[in-house]
Amino acid sequence: MTTEPIRGRAAVVVVSTQAAADGALDRTGPVITDWLRERAFTVTDPIIVPDGGPITETVTAELLAGARVVITTGGTGVTPTDRTPEAVAPLIDLELPGITEEIRRRGLAGAGPTALLTRGVAGVTHAGCLLVTLPGSRGGVADGLAVLDGLLDHVLAQVHGAGHAPRIVQRDTPRSTP
Repeated sequence: MTTEPIRGRAAVVVVSTQAAADGALDRTGPVITDWLRERAFTVTDPIIVPDGGPITETVTAELLAGARVVITTGGTGVTPTDRTPEAVAPLIDLELPGITEEIRRRGLAGAGPTALLTRGVAGVTHAGCLLVTLPGSRGGVADGLAVLDGLLDHVLAQVHGAGHAPRIVQRDTPRSTP
């Protein structure tokens, strides 16, 4: 008996002029793809587009194809061709800045101050897809996936109508005040 992915479709978009010219140079797309597959998503191989290429169109096509999660890698820095945030931000209806803030915080602790130059964005699209832009570095991707690992299930449940888990109120215990 084979186990079929049950979580739906996900997509990985690599934004890199070098990797677009030679796919063997892509060191982050396969890592993200494997991570999503380990979490039971159906994922094709990473789609590679050059910096300044059809980023918006590629992500939009994945949204129209029913992706529940789209993760991009690359194009979030400050070079003249790093424009991934500008390309995908218009597709986000509900921003989740805490995700990218935590990725930067973890990067700062590991890679140092250059991690603060990433301009990634994260949020939910009108179709209920979680869209996250990760840096193009292996460390930035590792940081991003570590952050997403702790909240992917919760975000998708919330986006697709699940409420918060019921809270137990204990009347005997007074609430502490700051």
